[in-house]
Amino acid sequence: MSSWSQTQLRAIAENTDLFVAPFREDGTTYGTPTQTWALVVDGDVYVRAATGQQSKWYQAAISQKAGRVRVAGTYYEVTFEPADSDVDAAVDAAYEEKYPGSSAVPIMQGDGPKSATVRISPR
Repeated sequence: MSSWSQTQLRAIAENTDLFVAPFREDGTTYGTPTQTWALVVDGDVYVRAATGQQSKWYQAAISQKAGRVRVAGTYYEVTFEPADSDVDAAVDAAYEEKYPGSSAVPIMQGDGPKSATVRISPR
């Protein structure tokens, strides 16, 4: 598995949005890009589905395990995997740090979104 470069991590950390496009069922066609809030925690990239595990993009990401993301106009081929719950507190804190004062932060820290935390890695 590849690692993000420091330049890539900086771009993700400095941009408010990251668009995820997991593969569709055929495993080759990208799905519709969905806007997410990406976070960098200890050199890894995480996103959460605001509607929890019922989210279509979350379900596709977990079942297909790959696709691409776009941040700051750049596309990256990636893998998706469910995040371990041991990063929950760090991801919660990263939301507060990156999006201070946003009314959406408490939503993203709720049980539903927390259960739909995805780790994104370059491939």
